[in-house]
Amino acid sequence: MNTPDEPTTISRRDLLIAGAASAAVVAEAPAANAATTPAPKLSGLSKTTIEVNGKTHVLTLDNRTTLLDALREHLHLTGTKKGCDHGQCGACTVMVEGRRINSCLTLAVMHEGAKVTTIEGLGKPGALHPMQAAFVKHDGYQCGYCTPGQICSAVSVLNEIREGIPSHVSADLTARPQVTVVELRERMSGNICRCGAYSNIVDAITEVAAGRTA
Repeated sequence: MNTPDEPTTISRRDLLIAGAASAAVVAEAPAANAATTPAPKLSGLSKTTIEVNGKTHVLTLDNRTTLLDALREHLHLTGTKKGCDHGQCGACTVMVEGRRINSCLTLAVMHEGAKVTTIEGLGKPGALHPMQAAFVKHDGYQCGYCTPGQICSAVSVLNEIREGIPSHVSADLTARPQVTVVELRERMSGNICRCGAYSNIVDAITEVAAGRTA
């Protein structure tokens, strides 16, 4: 044992043990607090109410769920197709509050309380929507994969023209647009048809615009 006048000596081993014990004491308090205070849980889910084809649905969805996936995977309305999933092909086109949108580019939670119309809501076997009947008559379907989006877009296009909304090819922005081949091709350019049925689709839309279908 050292006397008061002698310097205190400590071995390297004892120094390491003392340092480790001190670190353990410092770390123990935060660890204890963490154990008694659980971290908040972020569920990432939201309850969303959407009216689809006249029927109200209350869905609990991951906030990242697109409107397209909500329609297909949760409501099993598979008429709306997933094509490019990048908003470039138009196969996923539906109408929200009467306006066409690419459902793959919008989140379902963004449309709380909105009215959504899909191809299933336009017509049924034996009671087709005039645009559906015109597509059948003019062979605008062909393979049919892109057709639901084409028809929803075509219905919206006629609504736009009737409301006087101009397009990039409208010669006079103050005049009511006319149903011309140029106008229809421009307005439908966001809907890609790999079968190349564009001329048939234009014929179908033109016929509906003239009111020549039932």
